[in-house]
Amino acid sequence: MVKVFDAIVIGAGAMGSAAAYYLSKRGQRVLLLEQFELDHRKGSSYGYSRIIRYSYDHPEYVELMKDTFPLWFALEAELGETLYFKTGGIDFGPSDDDRLQATIDAVRSSDISHEFLDVDEAIRRFPQFRFGENFKILYQPDSGFIAASKAVRGHLKLARRHGAVIAENAAVTAIKIHTDSVEVAAGRERYSAANLIITAGSWAKSLLRNTGLDLPLTVLRCQLNFMAPANMKLYESEHCPVWIAHVSSRFPENLYGIPSHEGSGFKAAFHGGAAVRQLTDIDYAPDKSNIEELRPFLRAHIPGLATAPTRESRICLYTQTPDEHFVVDAHPAHKHVVIGAGFSGHGFKFSTMVGKMLTDIALDGATPHNDRLFKIRRFQH
Repeated sequence: MVKVFDAIVIGAGAMGSAAAYYLSKRGQRVLLLEQFELDHRKGSSYGYSRIIRYSYDHPEYVELMKDTFPLWFALEAELGETLYFKTGGIDFGPSDDDRLQATIDAVRSSDISHEFLDVDEAIRRFPQFRFGENFKILYQPDSGFIAASKAVRGHLKLARRHGAVIAENAAVTAIKIHTDSVEVAAGRERYSAANLIITAGSWAKSLLRNTGLDLPLTVLRCQLNFMAPANMKLYESEHCPVWIAHVSSRFPENLYGIPSHEGSGFKAAFHGGAAVRQLTDIDYAPDKSNIEELRPFLRAHIPGLATAPTRESRICLYTQTPDEHFVVDAHPAHKHVVIGAGFSGHGFKFSTMVGKMLTDIALDGATPHNDRLFKIRRFQH
């Protein structure tokens, strides 16, 4: 027997859980399918925290954040839980770094509060850090982090409250697209719906091929490290900002981090990693070499962590597009199939917004939010 819904969502990570929430809130009968257990560690959404910030190197992301923050506040109010933790945030790096300068230009043009700090003032405020003499330091007070797994679970909780059906350990084995409906097989079950939303993270590329669409998505294996300095209090969220170091000219990648929260340890990681050929072959065991590659940066810029042990390290997947902009769009050949993919390691902060945008596109044919950067047609020549 085929079970009938209004909308099916594939993938219950940050984007899929949000889509299920917004769809069900609009009165849709929703089925959310997750191939693993809920809040699993194999993808991109699990964990203590993800940075949220206005500071971006593209003004359209800055503007989209102006719409996104109120959605997080509304979600917190409905849940009765805190998801956003405000710490302030710093972007820093050599004065000739193009991406840092683009971030500065975007922030300046977007009418959000910010400060430029000289080195002495930055060290006075943030004694955990050291900066080169030629560095520029941008401070934005609204930056902070979203409690990542808590946010995913919150979207799921509210989706259920609004009537969504959520099935875990339900890997999709087939998708059939008809003129005005879809059929999805997961295990022995068969489902039908008017709309399909695919938010399958690093598994999106293979699923989308079954729909006749081959997106240029590359999966990267990235490592998150949580440090345990002797003076942890100085590195906790009450006393330390989130940070992005624009230093790829001196280190393998730019780096970023989040202060310790509820015993997490101080997060420090490269923004990037090695490309993955086969998802079935991913080694989820952390690499000691990744931590050692961090040490020169830590010695130079966060010296209190230079010799600190790691409390935990964990693998996280990025699904990267060539331009690092997202895909949030309807399928070119099937308007009732909507895709959220390629969030390129910086999408989580927008996840509640992405869920709303996907819902808007599925139910209304378009979203009132600016999705110009996220269209599939940019890959079609």
